[in-house]
Amino acid sequence: MGDPDVLAIGELSPFHEMNGYYAQGVSVSTAVLPDARRDRLVLVESQSTQPGRGYTLEPHDCVVSKLVAGREKDHAFANALIRAGLINPAVVAERIELVDVDTVVLGRLKGWIAMYLPAT
Repeated sequence: MGDPDVLAIGELSPFHEMNGYYAQGVSVSTAVLPDARRDRLVLVESQSTQPGRGYTLEPHDCVVSKLVAGREKDHAFANALIRAGLINPAVVAERIELVDVDTVVLGRLKGWIAMYLPAT
């Protein structure tokens, strides 16, 4: 079976049913992330996480990784964060330059974020 901590908050878990959202753990080895992402990790720690704490990706790094994956749900996720003002398209554009991907993928990423950047 899977990791009990992931199952406790994963899809179709009691947590998902109660809160309307869930978490999926992803190995760093499977995600394509911008360089220096470790320097931008965000500490997650509160009274309700005690005695534990964790780190999560900085939102712009997370979006770049999602855009590299390129699934429809990933684009919907990135669109929603931009519309909600939770990420800055210019920062996403900067982070896109920090991923080590094929030139075709890089072109796709730059084309997508260009929709949100002011015309130059």
